[in-house]
Order: sequence, then structure tokens, then C-alpha cells
Amino acid sequence: MQTQQNKLLKIVFAGVLAAMVYVVTLFRFPLLGSKVHFANAVCLLSGMLLGPVWGGLAAGLGSALYDAFGGGYDILNILITFVSKFAMAWVCGSLLAASFKNQQQAGPVRAVIACAAGALTYVALYMFKSLLMYGWAGMVSRFPASIINAAAAIVAAPIFYHALTPALRAAGILKHLQGGAD
Repeated sequence: MQTQQNKLLKIVFAGVLAAMVYVVTLFRFPLLGSKVHFANAVCLLSGMLLGPVWGGLAAGLGSALYDAFGGGYDILNILITFVSKFAMAWVCGSLLAASFKNQQQAGPVRAVIACAAGALTYVALYMFKSLLMYGWAGMVSRFPASIINAAAAIVAAPIFYHALTPALRAAGILKHLQGGAD
């Protein structure tokens, strides 16, 4: 049974990570019909630190809030963004949590594999959305920037994760963030 302290820490960290996703999305640059940024790395980090559900909520909420307030998108695009970013963090968090059986932190190779699976999940969902909304030409034009974002996230998220976890473990916070079924 998860304690109230675990739930409170997850809520607080989910809020902080959602805010980080929002802010990092502000710092981007256009490339080949899309935009390159490090928000996907923070989405993956959310899944790695908080697990699939809470990490997915942080990633989805931060990205959806950006689309609503900073991106000027309609409600359908906002919902699609929420679902696709949630899925990215959920896949990453699920795979990483599966590797925690006898250790508190997954090794670097497992972290990279989990991040790659999460990032590629997002690319596939984004390409499907682009195909439906913009046709083949729109999808093809967005693919290079999507792969660059994915590659940057696959490199950056495990580095951030392995940089943060020793401090979170020493403070006694990591076990609360990664504990529990949700």
C-alpha cells in the first residue's frame, strides 16, 4: 500500500516535471518543417523517475499545456499531444520499471533501451498523426526533425536520469518516487 507521503511526492514531482516539459518546449528551433527541442528528453525522464502512470501524466500534461497556451492548437491536437507524450513516457517508464527487480536503478544500457522504445513510440504516433492531418508530404517533411528529437532524447534522458538518481536516492526520495503500483 502506497503511503500518503509517496502520493504527495509523486504529485509534486509530476507537477515539477510537467512544468519542466512546458518550459523546455519554449526553447526550440525550426528544422525541416518541424521543431527541434529537448522536451522529449524531459518526457522520458518523467517516465524514468516517476514510472509509467505518473511519468506519463507529467509528460502528457506539460506538453498539452504548452499546446494549449503556447502553441495555439485546437482541442483535438491538444488531446493527441497528451496521449502521444503520455504513451512515450509510459513505454519508457514501464520498460525501466521492469528492470528494477533487484536493484534501485537500471543500468545505462537498460535506460537507453527504455528511452529508445519510448522515443520511437512517440515518433510512430506523431508520424501517424502527421499522415492523417497533412498527408504523405506533411509526414515526410516532419520525419527528419522527429528523428533528431528522438535521438537527442535517447542520449540526454539517461544522462539526466543517472545524474539525478544518486541525489534522489541519498535524500530518500527515489524509493518513494519509484515505489508503489501506480
